[in-house]
Amino acid sequence: MVLSPSGFYNSTGRPMTTRTSTGPAMAALHERHQREDEAAGQHGNALYSVSQLARQLGVTARTIRFYEDKGLVNPSRAGTTRVYTSRDRARLMLILRGKRLGFSLREIKDYLDLYDVDPTQHTQLRQLLAGVRKRIAKLQEQRAALEQSLAELADIERQSENALKQAAK
Repeated sequence: MVLSPSGFYNSTGRPMTTRTSTGPAMAALHERHQREDEAAGQHGNALYSVSQLARQLGVTARTIRFYEDKGLVNPSRAGTTRVYTSRDRARLMLILRGKRLGFSLREIKDYLDLYDVDPTQHTQLRQLLAGVRKRIAKLQEQRAALEQSLAELADIERQSENALKQAAK
């Protein structure tokens, strides 16, 4: 049995129906994830393995397991295999985006946890706005510090070039 973005396939590459071929436990798991995805406004019912998600998101499987260990994603299991839903994939995409933008894992976790607590997402959006504003302010401070460093380095460069010209005369 192989897990692909569009479902389970047997060793010959033929699609397997979740009800008959993977057993009642997997069928129930798949149906539960479909309901969760639909409730979350997602229409995909795809299930992913850790290696598939890693490949799609451009990270290592170890990275995804790290985020799982930190409580940022909570995949289901089919036996010993981690099974990720479209919702898990979306959470991972938000985690990676948050990291790329400089947010800490704690800030990302707090933000993601609000999704389940506040169905209106007003609290989540307020927290996001506050975090974004804080991050913008920090980046602007860093930009000012970089501009100052660049100006000082340019001055040193100019002085060094002038000193070399004077020495060559």
